[in-house]
Amino acid sequence: MRKIYNPDRSEWKAILRRPTQTVADIEQTVEAIFKEVRDHGDASLRKYTEKFDGIVLEDLVVSEAEIREAADRVAPELKKAVQLAKNNIEVFHKAQKTERVSVETANGVHCWQEKRAIQKVGLYIPGGTAPLFSTILMLAVPATIAGCEELVLCSPPDKEGKINPAILYTAHLCGVGKIFKVGGIQAIASMTFGTESVPQVYKVFGPGNQYVTVAKQIATKYGIAIDMPAGPSELLVLADDSANPAFVASDLLSQAEHGVDSQVILVSTSKDMVDAVEKEVEKQLPRLPRKDIAEKAIANSKLIYVEDDRTANDLINAYGPEHYIVCVKNEDFFVDNIKNAGSVFIGNYTPESAGDYASGTNHTLPTNGYAKQYSGVNLDSFMKSMTFQKISETGIQEIGQAIEIMAEAEGLQAHKNAVTLRLNSLRNQRM
Repeated sequence: MRKIYNPDRSEWKAILRRPTQTVADIEQTVEAIFKEVRDHGDASLRKYTEKFDGIVLEDLVVSEAEIREAADRVAPELKKAVQLAKNNIEVFHKAQKTERVSVETANGVHCWQEKRAIQKVGLYIPGGTAPLFSTILMLAVPATIAGCEELVLCSPPDKEGKINPAILYTAHLCGVGKIFKVGGIQAIASMTFGTESVPQVYKVFGPGNQYVTVAKQIATKYGIAIDMPAGPSELLVLADDSANPAFVASDLLSQAEHGVDSQVILVSTSKDMVDAVEKEVEKQLPRLPRKDIAEKAIANSKLIYVEDDRTANDLINAYGPEHYIVCVKNEDFFVDNIKNAGSVFIGNYTPESAGDYASGTNHTLPTNGYAKQYSGVNLDSFMKSMTFQKISETGIQEIGQAIEIMAEAEGLQAHKNAVTLRLNSLRNQRM
């Protein structure tokens, strides 16, 4: 990991740059696959599944027999762990429900807001080197609580044409009714346009590599909403001398093992902590089964020393981390002053892994600095707010003249007339 001491603010942008390609670098590839999926449906999905996943599939749909077989292959202790995590995620997301907001803005003018579920949602679940069955919990659980009517799940098959058993078991446990063996760009395209097998959805959720991230962004050009731009994983740890260097190193490595384009950063006001964490990373890294992946991610990562808390907080807000661990004596200052982060983990005994799996918070979070503009997935992500209003005879007389004046000032005579006719009708009734 590269050590950086007291970087000048003018250098922050370059130092904090993510190791990702820009949309322009891969947009042409994504657009080409989107066009083919739109024009040729399932045939194009089979073509790209063979090209990218190395398997020829006749049927893209996961059968009930495959789901039953998968359930038998999942160890009892894993089933128990998944159920515990599901329970905690349900508790946290059910608590996010809100009541109808209702108010009389003026005499006889009643306005209210209600939330309604998005009817059709698509869930993308990465497979590959790390089959993220935990992401199903993070997406399907709140979608079900919200009341979404149709859940469509796409995940890439392995070389044998199968989806990881834990993914199928978890999807079935969460009530996902439609599961397809489709991955990558073509999966996002299939849910965007719909094919003979895969239904079109209204909003797509789920993390993925840079190609999936760009594919989701391209999907918005075709009228499909997305949860957020969620690409390669990242973690920033803030630690001073009160932190445990071994814990900090383990957290950094936990994100580094996600993928070669992941990024982890340590920010510290202690040079001793910077040195201690560096040694711990070197000590722990060789023991990891995914050492080769983590090593490449570590090459993109940094250990940054700054002199004071205020500078550290400004640097962290400038970065806007997906995951942010705070292990310092002055934790209240940093918790109170963080403005840009996907999810915050506080204290020596709050590893980022807890949020990834079982604490109850959602792990689908904005990356690549998008934490400055986007929230992580939550119950409201699967809902939309609708406003209602009902105006009585008294109410239209209360606000009618103001509407007429404003409409005329904007040159919209028909808008004015819609009110004037009603007001005149009421005047005639009184005569």
